[in-house]
Amino acid sequence: MKLVSAIIKPFKLQEVREALVDAGIEGLTITEVKGYGRQKGHTEMYRGAEYSVDTLPKIKLDILVDDSNLETVTDVISKTANTGKIGDGKIFISSIEEVIRIRTGETGSEAI
Repeated sequence: MKLVSAIIKPFKLQEVREALVDAGIEGLTITEVKGYGRQKGHTEMYRGAEYSVDTLPKIKLDILVDDSNLETVTDVISKTANTGKIGDGKIFISSIEEVIRIRTGETGSEAI
C-alpha cells in the first residue's frame, strides 16, 4: 500500500477530485495548507500599499491506495492539476506498512 500526498492549487481541487472519482478512487483526505517552494510567495496591493505574502494557500490531498492503483492516481493528479505554471505542486509517495479500519477491525487492502 502507498500513501499519495499531493500539494495542488486550490482552484484545481474540484477538477482533481472528480477525475479521481471517475478513475475509481473512492477515498481521500483534503487539508487546506499554506507554504511555498520556488515561488517564495508574492507581493500584493492592499489600499494602495504593497505587502509581501510569504506563504501561499494550497490544498493537500492524502490518498491511500493499493500498489496496483498507484500509477493511476499519480497520472490523474499530474494531468488534472497541471497548469504549466510555477506553483502547480508536488506529489509525494510513501509506503504504508499496515492499515486498520477502526469500525470493523479489517486490515490491509480490505481496510482501504
